[in-house]
Amino acid sequence: MAPAENEALWTSSTGRFTVGAAPMPQPGPGELVVRAEAVAVNPVDAVGGLFRHVVFPKLRYPAVLGSDVAGTVVAIGAGADRFRVGDRVLGHAAGQEQHRNTAAEGAFRHHVLLLERLTTPVPDDLAVEQAAVLPLAVSTAAAGLFEPDQLALPLPSVGTAPRDGVVLVWGASTSVGANAVQLARAAGYAVIGTASAKNHAFVQSLGAESVVDYRDPSAARRILDALADRQLAGTLAIGQGSLTRTVPIVRAATGSGRLASAYPTPITTFRARLERRHGVTISAIWGGRPTESDIGPAIYRDFLPEALGTGRYRATPTASVVGRGLDAIPDALAELRGGVSARKLVVTLP
Repeated sequence: MAPAENEALWTSSTGRFTVGAAPMPQPGPGELVVRAEAVAVNPVDAVGGLFRHVVFPKLRYPAVLGSDVAGTVVAIGAGADRFRVGDRVLGHAAGQEQHRNTAAEGAFRHHVLLLERLTTPVPDDLAVEQAAVLPLAVSTAAAGLFEPDQLALPLPSVGTAPRDGVVLVWGASTSVGANAVQLARAAGYAVIGTASAKNHAFVQSLGAESVVDYRDPSAARRILDALADRQLAGTLAIGQGSLTRTVPIVRAATGSGRLASAYPTPITTFRARLERRHGVTISAIWGGRPTESDIGPAIYRDFLPEALGTGRYRATPTASVVGRGLDAIPDALAELRGGVSARKLVVTLP
């Protein structure tokens, strides 16, 4: 049975943060209550002011933000019987998504309501701080790679046979990019990534066959040379300016012509209309889409448990613990706004 007391980091409609009491969630069918022990922060959590109302126009306030959580199961609803009380898990907290829209499912609280289909066991040798870096990055990468209206690639599995074609991940050392490299490899594709020179070894360690410095003026030519006579199965554009840099590559390469951008903005929509005449199909990734589609359970239920448990999938990027307690989260968000490279900011919850 879950404890009787709970606290959360509440966010007002004006963006003000307050730590205060919160109702203890009760799990319904297909749900779990998890005692949060580590949470990670993401750029979408750091969005403030009027822009938050643009990103989440129907979010109810006061809200509890956060998507990345790892901890221990304390209560189980009907149908969530692949877990037991006491299990260590990580999960994508879906409270900000329109189809859930509830503070009980925000990650920034001591006890979080999670959907079983978005929850994965944490192996004994994986610290909760490191496990917490995964959920939103995994969901966003999976959405871009596998959703039917994105790159629509075949789903990953442990031991997938190699496929023809290459996936280009522009921004491969980011949280989303690092997971995209691993997911694309698990789906059987060769991967070419881009990253700054200092992160090349990191991206290659995740399975990329080659890495190009995105600052290199000849990056597009080098990528096309690396493709040789192979087809480009799909491209993920992650990071500022990535859409502009990747469109000419997709135009010049043979393959699907599909490009998924991690920036769901009006500019992406406008560029998509312009590029249709060149045979390029541009889509905008929404990282929360797997919380309601079949891609969510395909990753969290069917793929990640074995992949993490056998060490074939790494929890990346490296967790950087920057505070302890709910009241440390606003400072973590402020640090995130200042820029972070090849690491994920995590706050532990005692």
